[in-house]
Amino acid sequence: MEFDLSWILLGLPVAFVLGWLASRFDLRQLRAENRRAPKAYFKGLNFLLNEQQDQAIDAFIEAVQNDPDTSELHFALGNLFRRRGEYDRAVRVHEHLLSRGDLSRTDRERAQHALALDFLKAGLLDRAEDALHRLEGTPFEAQARLALLAIYERSRDWPHAATIARKMHDADQGDFSTRQAHYLCEQALALIAQGDLPAAQALLEQAVAAAPEAARARIELARLQRLMGQPTAVLATLKTLGERNPAALPLAAPLMVEAATASGRTAEVHGLLQAHYEQAPSLDVLESIVAMEAADAATSGSARQRYVEHLDKERSLVAAAKWLATEKLEHEEFHPQIQRALEHAVKPLTRYRCAACGFEARQHFWQCPGCQTWDSYPARRVEEL
Repeated sequence: MEFDLSWILLGLPVAFVLGWLASRFDLRQLRAENRRAPKAYFKGLNFLLNEQQDQAIDAFIEAVQNDPDTSELHFALGNLFRRRGEYDRAVRVHEHLLSRGDLSRTDRERAQHALALDFLKAGLLDRAEDALHRLEGTPFEAQARLALLAIYERSRDWPHAATIARKMHDADQGDFSTRQAHYLCEQALALIAQGDLPAAQALLEQAVAAAPEAARARIELARLQRLMGQPTAVLATLKTLGERNPAALPLAAPLMVEAATASGRTAEVHGLLQAHYEQAPSLDVLESIVAMEAADAATSGSARQRYVEHLDKERSLVAAAKWLATEKLEHEEFHPQIQRALEHAVKPLTRYRCAACGFEARQHFWQCPGCQTWDSYPARRVEEL
């Protein structure tokens, strides 16, 4: 059987025409899909810019259905769900992304970070912790560690918090030495509550070594030394505090007076407090000086003069009220009512105020109960700020 070349000559134009028709059909379909997807995408973007989140979500869902392989649309949709508080839907979107085998490494890490944020916002701390640990060694590592630190602080898991803070410090993500000292102090307080004083002392000494300039570690160590009946050690610790961090001495002044009385070194401590007061007048230091002089018969009547001298340095309503309490008025029968009114008026002035959020409290906190910021409370009262 001979092969007829005429069939080839006839078949080539037919194949060309069929191929051209097929290509035109594919192009039309592709163009139609591309027109639909960007239209839905830009519609969703327009709704988002106009803060119409419900309509934006509907538009992005339509775009995802038209082109389910587009990861950017999934990210936009998941972020919208999270912002609306629909965390379960955000989790499903990001888990769907992570289940895809064709996802690039960059998008996979991004989806893992988004999933961790979903769990974190939903309050699922155990699942958020697991998701954040998976971001070690990725570009999101620093953000993940900060989030883990917040989780451990919130759950008061101080050993794990200390581990994360150490990693961040070693990775030059900031100076976390003071934060580590706080975590050691928290662990030491737990041991003191359990009665394990030697172990608590070891942790507090580690805290002092970790952050020599920080005030809390030395103050907590001095309180422990007082508990252990070591007034001389208390004074040594607080004298060092006055040298390394004099601004924090008002917090330790009453403890210094107590240790001075117990060790018979009142004259020495009186001189130290007086020198500090001359450099930085403070109500708490003044009160400690007045308390020491009241215990000394030779100087027991000098409180009135102390308050007057303080008024020369500072316009203090608190000092004025204390001075008035020692005065004899012309109508003495009205003195108690006037004194009660003044004490009520000055009470807010004796509080401590967080420098980060403004939360006020009658006692000094190392971590603000309002905003959870560390070392945001100055050692001075509201009136002195």
